[in-house]
Amino acid sequence: MPTVARWWSDRTDPQRIELYTRWSFYGWLATAPLLSVGIHGSAEQPPDQPAATVFLAGSVAVALTAVLLARAGLAARLTRRTLPRGPALAAAAVALLTSAAGVLAYGEGVPGSPALVWGAGMPPAMVLTAAAAVWPTRTLTRAGFGVGGAIGVLVVALGAPPAVGAVQAVVTGAALTLLALAFRFSVRVLDVVREMERTRGVQAQLAVAEERLRFARDLHDVMGRNLSAIAVKSQLAGELVRRGRAGAAEEVAGISRIAEESLREVREVVRGYRATDLAGELAGARSVLRSAGVACTVEGEAVVGRLGEPAQVVLGWAVREAVTNVLRHSRAGRCAIALTDEGEQVVLTVTNDAAGTPGPWGSGLTGLGERLAAAGGRLTTRPAAGSFTLVAAVPA
Repeated sequence: MPTVARWWSDRTDPQRIELYTRWSFYGWLATAPLLSVGIHGSAEQPPDQPAATVFLAGSVAVALTAVLLARAGLAARLTRRTLPRGPALAAAAVALLTSAAGVLAYGEGVPGSPALVWGAGMPPAMVLTAAAAVWPTRTLTRAGFGVGGAIGVLVVALGAPPAVGAVQAVVTGAALTLLALAFRFSVRVLDVVREMERTRGVQAQLAVAEERLRFARDLHDVMGRNLSAIAVKSQLAGELVRRGRAGAAEEVAGISRIAEESLREVREVVRGYRATDLAGELAGARSVLRSAGVACTVEGEAVVGRLGEPAQVVLGWAVREAVTNVLRHSRAGRCAIALTDEGEQVVLTVTNDAAGTPGPWGSGLTGLGERLAAAGGRLTTRPAAGSFTLVAAVPA
């Protein structure tokens, strides 16, 4: 069975942020009833037992309805919809009844005591937190200070001085607002990460489109001139035949020769597109990475001319695999490719600035390692906290 670390590493960045955000909501909402039990035990005066029992049971009910509300809010945010009315009204009704029970249970004694403030403010605080997934900052601020003001008025109505009520209103309102805005910020971070993931997908599609355009340009450059020559010679041969003049056979032979040359050049283009020519792979890597928004530098291209065909082929495969990994499995912003002639061997180094994770190679790197081993070379990787380096060495 996969371990928790493996399960976590298999998740993408948006999935990790979503899990963190979702369970931040659930964790706080599950903890609130436990805090209610603590406040109940530390009340200054013996609470009214029936009301306290209703308050503690209501705290659990508020937690459950707030979890449903938070879940519905996160789902609504993903689809860019408003908060569903059903879960919102249910959570608000249960919170109101629980607050009333808290006031009845802890209202006797010291006005403005922590037990009273918590009993009256905890249920709406939980609902406010759950609604932070959808409500904008302005609405959360107004609701937070609105609940704080209501608690201040309640404290004054129970006999506390107006100054104490004003302080309680400001402190409670600020605390509730900051709590809701903290969860709101987590949801905003999740939105940004999702948008970045969508943007990265678009960049990858643009990189594929750029590669297709490159192939189309190469094919056009090869075939355009030859097809134009064939068209002209065909017209000339036809005209010579119609007029009964000599030279038509020579023109037809020229058409055949140009057609054979065109066929050979098309095969070269396709072979260069499919095969692993090192110079072409380096040029393609630079083009594809830059099209995908990854800054790319290539050093040591002069070494290519001193390599034999077998070494160029296997290093070309190394460049292709390294670039594929950068595009598909990392969030790199920069990539550096370097060729170094060390006398007896040539070393290809590909470094990107995305954090690498130690672990077994995938099928791509495993196959590349086998290719290099068959050519007398070796493949090593160096994952680090802020970079990932692939090193391929082959005999010169």
